[in-house]
Amino acid sequence: MCFADFPTRLTAILLGLLLSVSAAQGFEIEDRRLFKATDERTRLSVISTADLDVFEPIIRAFQASHSDISVDYVVTGTTDLMQALYDEGASFDLAISSAMDLQTKLANDGFAQTHTPTAAATLPTWASWRDQLFAFTQEPAVVVVSDRFFPPGEAPQNRDELIALLRANPERFQGKIGTYDVRRSGFGYLMATQDSRNSDAFWRLMEVMGRLDAKLYCCSGDMIRDVASGKLALAYNVLGSYAVAQQKTTDGFHVIEMSDYVNVMSRTALIPRTARNADDARIMLDFLLDLRTRKDLVAASGLPAIDPAALRANPSLRPIRYGPGLLVFLDSLKRQNFLRNWENSLLQN
Repeated sequence: MCFADFPTRLTAILLGLLLSVSAAQGFEIEDRRLFKATDERTRLSVISTADLDVFEPIIRAFQASHSDISVDYVVTGTTDLMQALYDEGASFDLAISSAMDLQTKLANDGFAQTHTPTAAATLPTWASWRDQLFAFTQEPAVVVVSDRFFPPGEAPQNRDELIALLRANPERFQGKIGTYDVRRSGFGYLMATQDSRNSDAFWRLMEVMGRLDAKLYCCSGDMIRDVASGKLALAYNVLGSYAVAQQKTTDGFHVIEMSDYVNVMSRTALIPRTARNADDARIMLDFLLDLRTRKDLVAASGLPAIDPAALRANPSLRPIRYGPGLLVFLDSLKRQNFLRNWENSLLQN
């Protein structure tokens, strides 16, 4: 080998290694923290769409009773989580997501392991699917409204009232409405497709929002902050658990559950096919499924636990059900058609 060529060859090798690492992890990591065990025996790798400040109390409580398990907690978006497991074959021991349809597809297409939870006998029938996908929260999609725009009692209470108000006051609400960019957010796409199945009012609302130059967001937290500051008058289809949690520290907004119907999402967990530490993943999954017995953790995390009695008491609450119906809008052609109609409604300028 010619030594003059050595630097060039070394550069090529290093570049190849960098490219291979990039290709191996194309999904975006938004946040990451290692919760080190006091007496580490094993390490549990979790990929999740729940923010660190939301899930930290749960992890701390889990480690209080399992002090030998360290938790490597990775935060990403719903579509990035799907990409990591489905397209890239990334190795994680537990996957937690608010996008029920994407989680269902992972299980349906063979990317999840079977588990028999210790709480199986007490789980509602709708809270699990094929013994692979398990729900541990019930979280409504809500409307968050600014106190500057809506004094108490004056905000619309259903979609027809909201549409009528926006149509009658275009100057007041121009550029002041927020909602999810469903092209980027798996949760936003799930809520939008469920809306379209529940009521024709959804498309009328999207058209009105489009004429008002609605602002599009990736995340509930960003929408809530902009409503609280008065930058937005209201945000539609915000994750209710985040809104209620932020009310504890932030003024300037209030939360409305629409009276015509409220889509209720369940945060779900599954053990990926690629899990290297499935044993500890099963332990943590059982811990999550027991969340409803831990009022302290529900309060600390802001994640509402499964409560069948609350669903029975309020007929406007409509839990999203598992099953093949959730896969309909993940079909590539149906997704393209839905997004085209959504863009035509929202992006009118």
